[in-house]
Amino acid sequence: MKLGFIGLGIMGKPMVKNLLKAGHEVIVYDVIQSNVDQAVAEGANPANSSKEVAEQCKLVITMLPNSPHVKSVVMGENGVLDGAQPGTILVDMSSIAPQASQEICKACGEKGIKMIDAPVSGGEPKAVDGTLSIMVGGDEEVFKEVYDILMVMGGSAVHCGDIGAGNTTKLANQIIVALNIAAVSEAFMLSTKAGVNPIKVFDAIKGGLAGSTVMNAKVPMITEGNFEPGFKINLHIKDLNNALETGHNVGAPLPLASQVMEMLQTLKADGLGDKDHSAIAKYYEKVADAEIRK
Repeated sequence: MKLGFIGLGIMGKPMVKNLLKAGHEVIVYDVIQSNVDQAVAEGANPANSSKEVAEQCKLVITMLPNSPHVKSVVMGENGVLDGAQPGTILVDMSSIAPQASQEICKACGEKGIKMIDAPVSGGEPKAVDGTLSIMVGGDEEVFKEVYDILMVMGGSAVHCGDIGAGNTTKLANQIIVALNIAAVSEAFMLSTKAGVNPIKVFDAIKGGLAGSTVMNAKVPMITEGNFEPGFKINLHIKDLNNALETGHNVGAPLPLASQVMEMLQTLKADGLGDKDHSAIAKYYEKVADAEIRK
């Protein structure tokens, strides 16, 4: 199938690579030319604008940082809506505010374009493996139409409800991940300050009720002092901002998410915004004047 893909960052590049491996022709665009060049080296074909991608493809995938970027790429000058024909399907795999997904979908509908929001969880490692968890909102028939394409990039794809439901589910996911990393950091700082080897603590509890995918992924990074990004603190700040805004709009209390947001903002102020969100541990290390290491 001939597909368009707009947004070739940490996540987009490996997702395109998996689509190419599956035999699809992929037309790519990104504002950073070196990202386009890397995708072309893998076998993709370049376009000069989002409009040009949409002119060539009946299915366009976007993977962009935040709501304003998606709005610009889809609704702005030389955007997807300038080039797409009625019947084109837009799959926005960015993690954005649910309200923004609804606004973009309305604009698409006015031009006969079908849209679903399909944000992902799993970070760069699962993008590389093609095992992302994909959360989808929008028309269920459109979801079924693109399901096989989604499963090239994901290990699961679940239809969660109407447009925006995918991003609401992603915000719930991001709250749980952020709070889980903070809980892990807090607990392992306790063991460190009490003189108990954090690796022993990890080995003892990972198979019990406290065990989690987050702990399995992040404790090895924390104990090795490896905070190179799979998912950046700045991006998690963006997601929690969207979560808090959505919570305020719908009347959902988010006191714990608010607390972790303050930790993330402190880390950003310390110059760690481009580090992995496992660096939440460094907030505890700063306050406790100790490191959680092997």
